Amino acid sequence: MVGRCDLRVVRAGKMEIGGLAPFKTAQAVSDAMISLLTPFAACVHTLTTDNERAFAQHERIAEQLGADFFFAHPYVSWERGANENINGLIRQFFPKKMGFETITSNDIEFVTHRLNHRPRKCLGFKTPHEVFMKQLHSRHYAAALQA
Repeated sequence: MVGRCDLRVVRAGKMEIGGLAPFKTAQAVSDAMISLLTPFAACVHTLTTDNERAFAQHERIAEQLGADFFFAHPYVSWERGANENINGLIRQFFPKKMGFETITSNDIEFVTHRLNHRPRKCLGFKTPHEVFMKQLHSRHYAAALQA
C-alpha cells in the first residue's frame, strides 16, 4: 500500500504523541509505533486501534511494549472516543481534503506541540503536557522510593 500513515497516541491525560510512518504497511506502522512508544513503555498498558491491515503486527507491538492490544469494533467510533476527539482537533490544522503526502514531520511536531500545550476544560484548564509530566514525575518518584 502506498502512502503515509499518521500515528497518534492519546492517554487519559490527553497527551498526544504523534508521528508519520513512511508507508501504511504493517511493518512500517509497527516500527513507528514501537519507536514512538518505547520511551514511555512503562506507562503504556493498553493500545486500542481500529481493525485495519496496518495493525497486522499487533502481537509484535504488544510484546515489544509489554502492553495489551485491543481492536475497536467496526463502525463503533465511541469505543475510541479520545481518538475521535483528537482527530477533530487535528482537522483544524489538516483539513480532510489535504493529502498526507504533503505533511512533514515538522508539521506533525508543530501540531502535536500546539495540542499538548492547549488548556482543556476536562483537565481543569491544565494542558495535556502539564498533566502528563506530573503523572510521569510522580511515577518516577514512586519508583525511586521503591528502590
